[in-house]
Amino acid sequence: MRSKLEQQLAQPQQSIDLSPLLDVVFILLIFFIVTTVFVRETGVEVDKPQAVSSQQLKQNVILIAITDNSEVMYDNANIGVTGVRATVSQLLQKKQKSVVIQADKRVTTELLVKVIDQAKLAGATQVNIATQGD
Repeated sequence: MRSKLEQQLAQPQQSIDLSPLLDVVFILLIFFIVTTVFVRETGVEVDKPQAVSSQQLKQNVILIAITDNSEVMYDNANIGVTGVRATVSQLLQKKQKSVVIQADKRVTTELLVKVIDQAKLAGATQVNIATQGD
C-alpha cells in the first residue's frame, strides 16, 4: 500500500502552461492600443443646428467648438479666434486633416466666418460645419 502512494507522489503533476496564452493576450492588447485612433474632443457641449444633408465624416479630424458665449474652444481650452490659426497649423504639420467646426446655433455668422477664415489661412483644405442629422 505504501509503495502505491509513493508511486503517485513520485509522478509529475500535469498542468497547463498559461504563459503562451498570456503572451498572446499582451500582444493583442498592444495591437489594439497602437491602432486606436484618438480624437480630441472640444470639451464643451454645443447645441448644433439641424441639417437634412448632413454626412458622417472620418474620425481623424480637428474639432473646434464655438459656444453660445462666443468662446472658441479646442481640447477644453479657450483659444479664441486668434488662436485658431496657430492651433490648426500646428496640428496640420503631422498630417492633412479636415477641420470640423461645432458652432452653437446662436453663434453669429460673423464669428463663424472668422473662425473658418483662420482655419483656411492655417492651411486647412477642408473646413466643415457640424450639424445634427435627422
